[in-house]
Amino acid sequence: MLFFFPTEYLFISKAFCHCVGRKHPIRYTGISEESFMKCATIAIIGRPSAGKSTLLNTICEMKVSITASTPQTTRNAIRGIYTDPRGQLIFTDTPGYHLSDKTMNKRLQDTAIRSLEECDVVLYIIDAKRSAGEEEKAITDLLAKIKTPIVSCINKSDILTNGEHEEAKAFLAEQLPTSPVITTSAKLDEGVDDILIELFKLAPEGELLYPADAYTDQPVEFRVSEIIREKAINLVTEEIPHAIYVTVEEIEYKEETNTIWVRAAIIVERDSQKGIVVGKGGANIKKIRERSTPEIRDIFPGKKLQLDLRVKAQDKWRNNSIVLDKILR
Repeated sequence: MLFFFPTEYLFISKAFCHCVGRKHPIRYTGISEESFMKCATIAIIGRPSAGKSTLLNTICEMKVSITASTPQTTRNAIRGIYTDPRGQLIFTDTPGYHLSDKTMNKRLQDTAIRSLEECDVVLYIIDAKRSAGEEEKAITDLLAKIKTPIVSCINKSDILTNGEHEEAKAFLAEQLPTSPVITTSAKLDEGVDDILIELFKLAPEGELLYPADAYTDQPVEFRVSEIIREKAINLVTEEIPHAIYVTVEEIEYKEETNTIWVRAAIIVERDSQKGIVVGKGGANIKKIRERSTPEIRDIFPGKKLQLDLRVKAQDKWRNNSIVLDKILR
């Protein structure tokens, strides 16, 4: 894989984006003169489709983690960084915790569990639209065994009935009785400031680990591949979204034309799936390119962008440990 572009693009900050204006210039309700700077790592955990990635993007007010209606969109531990005068919170969005013996799902479980072991605070997200079942109980059993402080969040308040909300509160009171519980709508940005207040209460004192305007530490090639994957999985249905991964084969900067060339491949498992991703007459691959281009261009402000996409098949890659080692972190 070849990369030729200025070193400043290796670190992604809000200054790299055209949309530098924040909806909330500072999510901040005031601190006393005696207050000290705080810094904490926060692991976000929950079932697939609980709204973890949406919440992270809302907090950071930048697109850090991709979202889709397909469960288990997040495959890696995605970091998002939030900073205000109280200090800095470094969030890790973990894959949705899903009980399964399949090779890839077990790897995703391991990623979530490993994040719990490495954080200062856990932010547990529960989707109260679904009754707490075996998977929800598996998560709370994990959390009950750790000594790390936990903040619980009942998400999707904008669509909850009173009964669903009360059921979720009762479940959390039984399973995690010492955890503060906050009700929020990540989609509508409601209750998010309350979450930050609780997290800063639990955060240890410390200096900032990242520049104040940073919102993620993801490598550029990973960010590009995730943007493309999001657009691809939102165009297809059934099992195909889970059969897709994206590899960035080359990023090249041509100074004479001020152009960034990105060459990437969308990988599926079977030749028959290639035609679905490409679409009739190339319609789908064209849409993926058109929808990916503005967000990738934001990573390289002031530069022209050329995006070259190919679709390839790699048989049974989800059971291939070499591939999984490469794409799962």
